[in-house]
Amino acid sequence: MNSDLRYGQAFYELLTGSFARLVGTPLVPEGANATWLYDNAPFAVVAHNTDVDPRFVYANKRAQACFEYPWEEFVTLPSRLSAEAPNRDERARILAAVARDGFVRGYRGIRISKSGRRFWIEDGIVWQLIDADGVNRGQAATFRSWTDV
Repeated sequence: MNSDLRYGQAFYELLTGSFARLVGTPLVPEGANATWLYDNAPFAVVAHNTDVDPRFVYANKRAQACFEYPWEEFVTLPSRLSAEAPNRDERARILAAVARDGFVRGYRGIRISKSGRRFWIEDGIVWQLIDADGVNRGQAATFRSWTDV
């Protein structure tokens, strides 16, 4: 995947299309576009690729604010580092369930920001990034709220 997917139409269609197909509801309101999702969405969206040690390839501005990483750092970060070591097993179980079932709704887990601030992700949805041809391109997550631990 291209390293700069902020405003890419193809990646936007992968995010929103796979979400709609798997979850059964739209990720974004009608009329939204890649710019809206990246710059203005009132919810966080992150995505990682299919590497053996998956790396983030997308984080909208809401997610960047939550995790305290700018775009340039976020998209070099192995996604496992979004959770502290004691919480990585739980994170791995969720991602395995997503790989098996296509998505998980109502996800709640502890994450860590760049500064070390720990926070709960509340009521998240994690889904497979499956393109229109059925090829797995990674996994993504969205959440509207978080609270500091």
